[in-house]
Amino acid sequence: MTESRRHLILVNPSAGGGRARDLLPRLEGALRDRDISFRLVMTTSLDHGVEQARAAAADGEIPVVMSGDGLIGQVGGAIAGTGAPMGVIPGGRGNDFARVVGIPREIPGAVDLLAAGTTRSIDVGEVNGRRFLCIASCGFDSECNRVANETRIIKGNLVYLYSALRVLASWKPATFEVIVDGERHTVKGWAVAAANSKAYGGGMFLAPDAELDDGKLDIVWTSETSKLHYMASLPKVFKGAHVDDPAFNVMRASEVEISADRPFAVYADGDPIADLPATIRVLPRALEVIAPPDGAAAPAST
Repeated sequence: MTESRRHLILVNPSAGGGRARDLLPRLEGALRDRDISFRLVMTTSLDHGVEQARAAAADGEIPVVMSGDGLIGQVGGAIAGTGAPMGVIPGGRGNDFARVVGIPREIPGAVDLLAAGTTRSIDVGEVNGRRFLCIASCGFDSECNRVANETRIIKGNLVYLYSALRVLASWKPATFEVIVDGERHTVKGWAVAAANSKAYGGGMFLAPDAELDDGKLDIVWTSETSKLHYMASLPKVFKGAHVDDPAFNVMRASEVEISADRPFAVYADGDPIADLPATIRVLPRALEVIAPPDGAAAPAST
């Protein structure tokens, strides 16, 4: 139980197009109803949120992030290895981290988890020294992420479909050099990803067999196919069924090095985290998260 410890509630007011800000009165009421001691901080930037979380953890408080996957990933990475637990209240558009670890999207269920205080140890990914929790990807994926982040007129998960169509119009295949635990591969195609978790992009199960506590990354790349074939495969990603397509390759590794024949940013947890070339590795069970012990999410059934 965690009632005797104070919680720092970090709220990103712009997360989910303002969803986190709108849910705040409900959250405060639920915390008081359960006699959970807390103080509230509205973050002004990723760096501000990370600084606040580090200081809180050092003082024995429990950092709880109400935001999208970007701030959750940065806070989780910052306190990894300290032994301090992190709580999560889903407040973004995609909420993929919460989906995979089994944190309810609705306020009452998420706060019940905080009150129970059950934790599990999970792996943390690292790209060129910067940490993430879900999936780091580059190529078509990172271009779509960039467009989605720049889009303000479309709300909710439809922004991911919109961004894919935008990027598709001008996309040309890239050639990637991928070194998986020392084994070199040349890949001409769409994208390369290193998955610590199963999902990204608002419920797309890119790596349906990835586990958050196995000490490994699932390396997923998409070889060259027609645009029509690629777009036809996208709906399958929401069920994890795309991995049966020969255009998709999955390997498991502790470390991967990625470079490409043209510049790409690496996006992780919804935000740019590095540029290619990149070395991505896993830090086994480095973070304690307040969550159901066994997680919950799996791809939707066919």
